[in-house]
Amino acid sequence: MRDTLTGSRIRERRQIAGLRQAELARKVGISASYLNLIEHNRRRIGGKLLVDIAAVLMVEPSLLTQGIEATLISALREAAADAVGQQAEVDALEEFAGRFPGWAGVLAQMHRRVVSLERTVETLSDRLTHDPHLASSVHEVLSTAAAIRSTAAILADTQEIEPEWQDRFHRNLHQDAERLADSSKSLVAYLDDSDSAEDRRGVPLEDVEAFFDASEHHFPEIEDGKTADEVDLAELDSATARTLALSFLKTYTADARAIPLTQIKAAVSVAEPDPAQLAAQFSVDMATILRRLAALPKEYLSRPAGLVMCDASGSVLFTKPVPGFAMPRFGETCPLWPVFQALNRPLVPIRKRVVQLGRAAAVFDCYAYAWPQFVGGYDEGPAYRSVMLIQPVEDVQTDDKAVSRVGPSCRVCPNNSCEARREPSILREGF
Repeated sequence: MRDTLTGSRIRERRQIAGLRQAELARKVGISASYLNLIEHNRRRIGGKLLVDIAAVLMVEPSLLTQGIEATLISALREAAADAVGQQAEVDALEEFAGRFPGWAGVLAQMHRRVVSLERTVETLSDRLTHDPHLASSVHEVLSTAAAIRSTAAILADTQEIEPEWQDRFHRNLHQDAERLADSSKSLVAYLDDSDSAEDRRGVPLEDVEAFFDASEHHFPEIEDGKTADEVDLAELDSATARTLALSFLKTYTADARAIPLTQIKAAVSVAEPDPAQLAAQFSVDMATILRRLAALPKEYLSRPAGLVMCDASGSVLFTKPVPGFAMPRFGETCPLWPVFQALNRPLVPIRKRVVQLGRAAAVFDCYAYAWPQFVGGYDEGPAYRSVMLIQPVEDVQTDDKAVSRVGPSCRVCPNNSCEARREPSILREGF
């Protein structure tokens, strides 16, 4: 079984080496968006590509696939933290790993497998619920199987059937079996894209987000004065993806011109940045400063910064991931996120500390702001947009009453007592 942490180790080693995703991808001959998928453990890796990446990073390939003892201990700590109703002796982890390396490896491997399966269940559950192609394919398979079962039951339970009707049932059974085989092949082909090196996300917005992730949401060419039209979008295959990317890049350009990089670098280096104070300092609205902070190089801020943008319908338009804060790839997100609450209070900045429930609860500071994107004319309501900056918080008790409880989405949120729930969760309370 391939190690599910190989991509994470590649990302860690790349960051230690001081390489950007685009640089490493260029040196090994793959696209930056494909490397981004590998580093997020969404594509398998092995063979020559693994050897080439290890050579560029100047490490042994086994270090990327197997890790070191520290990785094992870290995995055991994660397993202990995720245990429900069990208290593990975390102080004795190093002794345990040293005396029983085999059992320690088994435990860590089983924990990784559980985490991987949970992630798969969450993703497939969202896809099954909200992906039209997948839902229709599964419906076709189930409907055909039901038809075959019904026809077979008639043939098996009826003692005497006239030859003419018997031939008709046999013909229907054969046709339904062929249809089931074709539908099953189509469904498997749609799901099983892991054996192909080709990036087949198929959703333009995912293609755009992978493009931004590969550049770490920062574009030096725009900071240096180039326009959005001068950014190379050749990696994006579809015209729709290029149109979306250009729209986001134009917003990025406007933000960069309003707040030059050198000026905001000096402002955030003094102390922990307060978005409201920075907005006043640079005479811009909150939306601009929140987007700008999320687009800064990671070394500028003391904490990682994620971003979510949505419109008044609640549809997520763009995301920048932040470690620990799950953002569903398909379907609706949690209605309790501050980015949606801001739509009820346009032009009023919102600051909330939230804990996102799930396998490993984590606390975040969220800054949200909604504003009218444009007004069509007299007596026409404005079209609103909302944006939310997300930053992790360390050493905060998740049971603090001042911390709001949110989830990724209703489908995979364990808080079954939530009044805002739209559908049952597949996870149990306390998960």
